Amino acid sequence: MYARALLPFLMLWQFCTGQVLYNPQSLYDGPGGLFDPDSLRTVSISFYNSNYDSILHAGWQAGSGVRLPATVQLDNGISLDSVAVRYKGNSTYFVPRTLGNPKLPLNLDMNDLVGGQKLMGYKKLKLANSILDPTYSKELAALNIYRRYLPTPQGNFMKVNLQGSYMGLYVNTEAVNKQFLQKHFSEKDGVLFKCDPVQVFGQPGPVGNSDLVYLGNDTTLYYDHYELKSDHGWNELYSLIHTLEFNPAQIDSVLNVDRVLWAFAVNMVIANLDVYNGIYQHNYYLYRTGDGLFQMIPWDLTESFVGALIGHHPEKDSMYHYDPYHGYECYWYPLITEIIADPSSVYRKVYTAHLRTVIGESLDSAAIKNHVTSMQALGAAAASADPNKFWGMLAYFYNVDNEFNAFGFSTAGITSTVVKRRSFLLAHPEIIKLPPDIIDVQLVDIQGTKYVTAEVANEDSVQLRVTTSPYNSKFKNFTMYDDGTNGDVAAGDNIYTVALPHQGTGLEVKYYVRAFNADAVMLNPERAEYEFYQYTPTTGFGQQQANSALIRVYPNPVRSFITVECETPYPQPYEIVSVLGRRLRSGILQGRTVIDLSALPANVYYLRTASQAVKVMKAD
Repeated sequence: MYARALLPFLMLWQFCTGQVLYNPQSLYDGPGGLFDPDSLRTVSISFYNSNYDSILHAGWQAGSGVRLPATVQLDNGISLDSVAVRYKGNSTYFVPRTLGNPKLPLNLDMNDLVGGQKLMGYKKLKLANSILDPTYSKELAALNIYRRYLPTPQGNFMKVNLQGSYMGLYVNTEAVNKQFLQKHFSEKDGVLFKCDPVQVFGQPGPVGNSDLVYLGNDTTLYYDHYELKSDHGWNELYSLIHTLEFNPAQIDSVLNVDRVLWAFAVNMVIANLDVYNGIYQHNYYLYRTGDGLFQMIPWDLTESFVGALIGHHPEKDSMYHYDPYHGYECYWYPLITEIIADPSSVYRKVYTAHLRTVIGESLDSAAIKNHVTSMQALGAAAASADPNKFWGMLAYFYNVDNEFNAFGFSTAGITSTVVKRRSFLLAHPEIIKLPPDIIDVQLVDIQGTKYVTAEVANEDSVQLRVTTSPYNSKFKNFTMYDDGTNGDVAAGDNIYTVALPHQGTGLEVKYYVRAFNADAVMLNPERAEYEFYQYTPTTGFGQQQANSALIRVYPNPVRSFITVECETPYPQPYEIVSVLGRRLRSGILQGRTVIDLSALPANVYYLRTASQAVKVMKAD
């Protein structure tokens, strides 16, 4: 111990708070925003043309996307003229139209006729009628989970008036458009595809799906399977599909694979099976960012928690027990066969790590029940007054915890699905394998060089994954060491170390730790690569001043309590850290502060503030 403790005497230590955890949740609306989940607004839509319904219906049948101008007003007094409105949806439009129910899904574009026009900062609204969900809550509960792991549209409840009449309670979802892309990717002009077949439900026309299967080298062969939403992109989509078919080892050159693994993991954990790695291969967007990689963006989550797909298979447990690697049918679609089919592949192990994370963080029946109960309480009066609701208020509440069946229609319950799904997944032989444990990740500074350290248990090897990409992609591997070299202080102590790459370039460095054993993988932070640590050179602390008098520490050496006198008149955060920079105590200094170190073993420690690091000798 004392030989190791002497090492810091030979080093000039400085510490930095340059390591911060990137938080993508800041991109979502807070209180008062249009998609604030705790707000229930009323939107009133009035078409100028009284014959709007027949015109929009003909446009829906023809798939022309025709829109008509209308005034739109919110109950907070905001009013817009010339908002372009059309009917949207496939089965959610066709079924109520066939039944004569006027509660049809709507798409509002504030910007189409009046350039730059927005409603509370947004150019589009998509209003869904919840025909397949008696609870109105399944998609919103799913969106709340997906957003933790990858860029995801927002959603909340909204009451809708049409031509002066209350139409009912709708689910309001954010559009995946240029505004969404700019927010999440800091760009908006890349290739964008909505991956849904082009056929209109109940209408004659082409049949296809969005499975990324190679159909030939003529890009027109793919027109019925994908909807281009940008000015160009067919060649880029073909390149992705061609790579999957003929050069799958290079798939990471055209696809952000980790984003797909996260989407697949959340799909499977919450049993959203109306997706690529579920029963039908659609309901997602692909966006190609400036790094040349396609991103998968989730869309249309109405069938989450099994939903109305409960009747897809005569053995209902097949839906709750849908295998996250194989399904209950053969998984032959290329994006699955190439990234998760091989049990020995790194992609498969990372996918399993993502499954564990989503299960551990998000598949909690009590937490989901509390979230849904809160949403339903907000929307209950509006749902009760809804003159066009497809199911009654008994189903509104009952279907949260129970499977609902009526008139030949079935839909799974939310919490009942979660309980069955969690039980099945936690008994899965691959998911229950024990991964390494990454106890702590820190950035320390030794003689002006930044090192990343990680304490890891049950490991065979440890990597630092690093990128400087502004797109938060293309992370590269750097080996971390526990051999007493390459910046590592002591061999065999389970503390792995590597110098932070790119630290002298002036670039923002993004990184996370990945640990392997023979069975499994662990990440830190667990939500990597959607979350990661950042180091920005300009945010580091200045070099330690050897003769600084900002703080004075006594007694030193110490056996139990130290007193810290701080000359600055304002509070200062402090940390007590080990010689490797591992945080052991923290608090606030102001004036004279007493700190209890009696529980720490004899060794060398450092008391660190924003401007200073004072060595403290702890005696027996």
